[in-house]
Order: sequence, then C-alpha cells, then structure tokens
Amino acid sequence: MVIILLEGTEDTPKVILDPENNIFEISGRSLPEDAVLFYQPLIDWLDELEKTPIDNMNFSFKLEYFNTASSKIILDILIKLQEIYEAGTSITVKWYNLENDEDMEEAGEEYSDLVDVPIELVKY
Repeated sequence: MVIILLEGTEDTPKVILDPENNIFEISGRSLPEDAVLFYQPLIDWLDELEKTPIDNMNFSFKLEYFNTASSKIILDILIKLQEIYEAGTSITVKWYNLENDEDMEEAGEEYSDLVDVPIELVKY
C-alpha cells in the first residue's frame, strides 16, 4: 500500500499512514477549511487497508485541537477502524491529550463510548 505522509500546518494535522512500519498517526491541529476534502483521501485509504489487513495495528490521535467539522470526520475514521477491527484485525487506538486538557480527554472518552474498538486514553 501507498504510504500517506502529510506535514502539519497551522490548520491541518500531520498525518502518517505507514503500514510497513505500523505507524498510523494524526497529530496537531485540525481546522481545515473543508474537513471532508482534507480527510476523504484518508477514509479512502482505510477502505483499501480493510482489504489487506495488518496484524496489531496501532493508531494514534495526538490532537491539540479540532473544530466541529473535524470531529465528525474523526468519528468517521474511528467507525472505519471499528469495521477493520470487526473484520479481524487487532487494533489499538491511543487517544493522547495533555495532562491538563480536560476537553480533549472528554472528547476521547466520548469517542470511546461511540465505537466498539479499543481506545486507550493516554495523558502526556
């Protein structure tokens, strides 16, 4: 599979989707002008990944902030990971938040309640 590597900007997150090295990460700030346009290639990539599963997939969210439009897409990504998980791939999702960032911690808890894929909340 093709590796996706997008450098983060002030408004878009850094994205690494690298199945060869088992690195799947979305980090930084997510405020794209058009969240669907920005994230659709990632959703499409995950659709393809579902056809060629990976053992012990580790997917990390290290977001500092995200807007409402991004929150819906993040849920879509988690639902896609749930589908991959239900198809037999072992997945661990890690939701990172700063020690004192209660909003981001709460977001991780809410996502954990919405999807049936293991989400580990990690403070740093």
